[in-house]
This record gives sequence, structure tokens and C-alpha cells, in this order.
Amino acid sequence: MTVQKQYQYDLPPFASVQRYYDAWESRVGYHALLGGTRHFGYWAPGTIWPFPLSAALRRMEDRLWESLDLPAGSTVLDAGCGIGHVALHLAHKGFKVRAIDITENHVLWAQEEVKRQGMQRMVSVSWGDYHNLDGMADESFDGVYTMETLFHSSDPAKAVSEIYRVLKPGGHIVFHEYDHIDATKPPPDCPPDLVEAIIRINTTAGGAGFHSFDRGDLPHIIEDQGFADVTAHDLTENIRPLMRLFWVIAYVPYLLIRLLGLQLYFVNTESGVQGYRALKRGYWRYMVYTARKPATRDGGANIDGARQRRVE
Repeated sequence: MTVQKQYQYDLPPFASVQRYYDAWESRVGYHALLGGTRHFGYWAPGTIWPFPLSAALRRMEDRLWESLDLPAGSTVLDAGCGIGHVALHLAHKGFKVRAIDITENHVLWAQEEVKRQGMQRMVSVSWGDYHNLDGMADESFDGVYTMETLFHSSDPAKAVSEIYRVLKPGGHIVFHEYDHIDATKPPPDCPPDLVEAIIRINTTAGGAGFHSFDRGDLPHIIEDQGFADVTAHDLTENIRPLMRLFWVIAYVPYLLIRLLGLQLYFVNTESGVQGYRALKRGYWRYMVYTARKPATRDGGANIDGARQRRVE
């Protein structure tokens, strides 16, 4: 089965992202379930009982901190900070964080939280677009990370190129992102309604980068921008407990929403059901990618030639 489907948006990418996060379903859902945090938690594989969720969210942030592998005092860029929870967690571990986001409410709420915690010396928050980091000097950060935000990128290669530019030689990147089957060429056993749901969810949620995250695409994008030692780690089993919880909460409301044809207005509810369905079939994965910028033009890796890549 081949699905002919265009990735079209009724709003520009920035506006689509802001509309998604400003929607009442997103505001209520993120606050009620995740305390405002905009990312998955981390559990040991096989975990059934997911609570407390806050502990799992902080464990995922600890996983990011460990992957950055930088000493205290390092300066890092949070490229898509949400309401600032990740930036603040890393700042409490000793990093100096510059946090940016394209959603105006996120920036305001993050600034308020930084001030509330008295962390202004460690965290700065401003509006910013990772496609155009014009206000940031070349080679100014020890590390750069994304926490499920490249999904919103209208041009992931350009974003990764800008991140490369502002990263110091020898600096590290960590991207927590998703990948999935190519929805235009799904496996023969993939139900057509699931394919349509995957496309609809990503389009409605401002997922302009959806078409760039077919399985295995992002590591090649990272390599093509000059990074070395690219690794990929599959954490799908570590986030399964939260996906299962979303399914449990969303299933009955989703049946009514689907009956009334209101999926476009309840993207998170549909995602709770169809996302878990895709995960169980192996069509969707939660991945962590790490890499480093070569310390020199030689730097143990020829940045104009082949680069080492390891997938776990």
C-alpha cells in the first residue's frame, strides 16, 4: 500500500506550533498530567505503574545531562525550551543555560519560573528560532540540546547547521527526538486509518519536521552538517509507560471524538490512542542522538569525509 499524501499546513510553521501549544487541550493536558513539562519521562523497561510522573520526567532530564557529558560551568543552548523545566534542571546541576523558544507564552512562563527560582544568573530565556541564530556568536556554546523540538522544524538541516556554527570545537549535542516509518510508503500490514492518523496528528501539532524524520534520517542530517561520532539510542521501551497511560486516559473520549469527526480539534487525545497503537506495531520510536563537533579540522575525524557512526 502506498499513500499519496502531501504534508500541508493551513498556517506557517511558527503559527502552527503556537496554535498547537496555545490550544486549550494542550494547556490543560500538559499542566494536568505533566505539570507543564513538554517531554516524556524515563522508566526502566517493563515498568507497569508509571507514577509519580514528575520523578520520571526528571530522570529523562538526568539522562540528557549525562549524555551531554560536560563539566559544571559549561554553557549550553536549549533549542526549544518550552516553559523552562529542562533548562532549570540542568542549571541546578551547574550548567549555564541560554534558552530559546518560538512560542511567546513559553518564553514568558519560562522567564517567570527562572525568576521565581532565583536562577537568573544561570538561565537566560528569550524568543529565538534555531533556524536563525543570528544573535549568537560562532563557537559560543559547549553543548546544545533539543528535547523533542526538532519535530517542529520546517528545515531540520538548516537548524542543525546553525547549531553546528554556534557550538565550540569539541562541543557536544544531544537531540531527544522521534522517528517513524515513511508514512507515504507504509508496510503492507499497516492499517490505512493509522497512516492517516499519523499524518493528521503531526500536521495538526505543528510537526513541520515530520517528513524529515523517517526512520534513520536524522543521523544522516547530523553527519551531513559536519558532526562526528554520531550515535543513536532507542529509548522507546523507556517511555512506553507514559504512552500506555495516555492511551488509557484518551481511549474512551477518543471514541466519541472519532464518531463526531472532531479529531482535528483534539490532536492530543487522538495522539494518545493512535500514538500508542503505532508504538506497539514498531512504527514509531523515541530516539536520542548524540554527536560532537570535531576539535580541529582533523580532530580524529575528517569533517569532509566519512564519519564514525554507531547505532544502539
